[in-house]
Amino acid sequence: MFLKKKKKRVEPRFENAQGQRGLADFGVTDDDRAAPVSNRSRNPSKSGKRAATAKTIHAGKSNARRAAESSPRRGRTGRSVIGGFFYWSFILAIWGGIGIAGIVAYHGAQLPAASTWAVPDRPPNVKIIANDGRLIANRGVTGGEALGLHEMSPWIPQAVIAIEDRRFFSHFGIDPKGLARAMAANLAAGSMVQGGSTLTQQLAKNLFLSAERTVGRKVQEVLIALWIEHNYTKAQILEMYLNRVYFGSGATGVEAASQRYFGKPARDVTLPEAALLAGLLKAPSRLSPARDPKAAEERAQVVLAAMREQGMVSDTEMAAALSGPMTRAASFWTGSEHYVADAVMDKLPSLIGVIGEDVIVDTTIDMTLQRAGETVLREAIANNGEKLAVSQAALVSIDSSGAVRAMIGGVDYGRSQFDRATDAKRQPGSAFKPFVYAAALEAGLTPDTIRNDKPITIGKWRPENYDGKYFGPVTLSEALARSLNSVAAQLITETGPATVVDFAQRLGISSPLAANASLSLGTSEVSLLELTSAYTVFPTGGWRSDAHIITRVTTLDGKVLYENVPEPRRVMGVETAGMMNAMMSRVVDDGTAKAARFNHPAAGKTGTSQNSRDAWFVGYTANLTTGVWFGNDDGAPMKKVTGGTLPARAWHDFMVKAHDGVPVAALPGYQPSSVAGSGGSSLPDMALGQPVEGDGAGFPDAPDPATTASTNRDGKTVLDILLGR
Repeated sequence: MFLKKKKKRVEPRFENAQGQRGLADFGVTDDDRAAPVSNRSRNPSKSGKRAATAKTIHAGKSNARRAAESSPRRGRTGRSVIGGFFYWSFILAIWGGIGIAGIVAYHGAQLPAASTWAVPDRPPNVKIIANDGRLIANRGVTGGEALGLHEMSPWIPQAVIAIEDRRFFSHFGIDPKGLARAMAANLAAGSMVQGGSTLTQQLAKNLFLSAERTVGRKVQEVLIALWIEHNYTKAQILEMYLNRVYFGSGATGVEAASQRYFGKPARDVTLPEAALLAGLLKAPSRLSPARDPKAAEERAQVVLAAMREQGMVSDTEMAAALSGPMTRAASFWTGSEHYVADAVMDKLPSLIGVIGEDVIVDTTIDMTLQRAGETVLREAIANNGEKLAVSQAALVSIDSSGAVRAMIGGVDYGRSQFDRATDAKRQPGSAFKPFVYAAALEAGLTPDTIRNDKPITIGKWRPENYDGKYFGPVTLSEALARSLNSVAAQLITETGPATVVDFAQRLGISSPLAANASLSLGTSEVSLLELTSAYTVFPTGGWRSDAHIITRVTTLDGKVLYENVPEPRRVMGVETAGMMNAMMSRVVDDGTAKAARFNHPAAGKTGTSQNSRDAWFVGYTANLTTGVWFGNDDGAPMKKVTGGTLPARAWHDFMVKAHDGVPVAALPGYQPSSVAGSGGSSLPDMALGQPVEGDGAGFPDAPDPATTASTNRDGKTVLDILLGR
């Protein structure tokens, strides 16, 4: 055994041969310390030893570090990169969260306190219905009444959820999955092709916010959506959405949209129709079937596919829906009933004031008569418009109580919403003459008073008959039947223009009338509604009630806000009314309005303004008074259209339909008791007997045609005998 010589330990040094420190020395020297060495140790030798020891230790660490750096990194570098990524991601997430919280707090602060939030009331709707309960129209901002989910077709909410928010019943107001999907689709497309908003977010925007696309608006939308989800059930949210969302073409809410595009209530909407409505929500104006039926149909097919994908419809139901015809809609609300709806809305504020809640307006309109009048006018223009240079027409029909049963303000509401029945003021021509003759009768003349039909001059005015012919001595009855202008001018000069104006206004003419001789030929402009209303005095035996369309206005809970109570008043003597009925019956029987004759006793008067710019016929039976007008909006002359042609024929066609199944009734008349002797310038005037009247509290009853005593055994009237017919 021998002893191995112990080797001397050599410590690693970082000094060169001259004792200088190397550049790789990272040890801390006394010069690097914050405090002087003298303050740290009083024993220099011990300090030196400690310093040497420290140098040795640091040199060993540095050597080891250099050795590690020179060796392969193996997995340490990878772990360092991944760790750094997660670290900085975490840091960024924290700061991002802080930034988002700041943005939310800032824009949320722009909103009122959440405790004051409330869903705003839906704009009030005015539901206008006919006298049989049928819907005429809805009016208001929305154009339709609000419905419960149970009151609409179940296909509608299903279609909307399928295409707009398939996870509606599972999300909390915001759909993260839907938002992520939309973001991915938009990034892939390089543009906005999808939206991530839920139905709740869309409702929040519609209820509270503007449509601007800003970060602030989006933040507020999310906050309000969360509030809505917290305070309302899913069913309530869906119901609010469907009643307030815009479907294009002026229709807001499913009821308005259903009526607008399909002409029926939302409860009757079919599967393909529901798909079309849901498809409109993407771009209501562009996809409207009133604008682009093909685009609307293609979008509806996308909705159907989504419904099938989500199991809402079967293959059979989808195939049936796809096989249906394309939905087409007029570019605007159509149907003459919308003239009525507009007139109701014009009148309503004066009856109930500001409309602050949903109301129901009951009207006097008979939809059967309304449709009949609309059809008659459209056919007349379609068959004669081009060849006779006439483009427009209007019709008003009123019963004895003043109730307007039909009112058509033009041939096509979709093309022109101007109401020619109420708003147009035109010259009535000879249709104004009955007021001149009635005023003369009240002054003491009779239907058999004679006047000389000849050329006359009144100041600088020379009235001429329509065809330039004159008939010499004629009775007032014959003069009215032939519509002789000369005789009418003579009568107004005898009676006085002011008297005629007063008489016409008493009967209901409200437009300004010029008190001059030319008024006898209808030179002052009037509306069709007021002229027709004034004529109702004749078949009622001298009683007048104001023309009206609205009978009652109620709230949805039945509170009555307004109710019309007719107040008939006598404005003309029974004798005068009876004589006018006899005279104007001749106009229909053998005068200028022979084209209007049908199987009910009728009377009336034609009217034609200068150069055939306006053509009128206003006539009546014991049941209805109806006025018809034809012309052009720009006042262009028609081609020889007179009141006895197109207007009289249209009146006939309408009244035949209106009197289908109605018992025949004679017009109130008068019974001559004796024949006075002739004298001077007139034939024997008939003495007036007692007219047939009712109980005195209402309107006069029409006499039974079988017992009317104005005819003899040969069926001739006294007028026929006197005139030698």
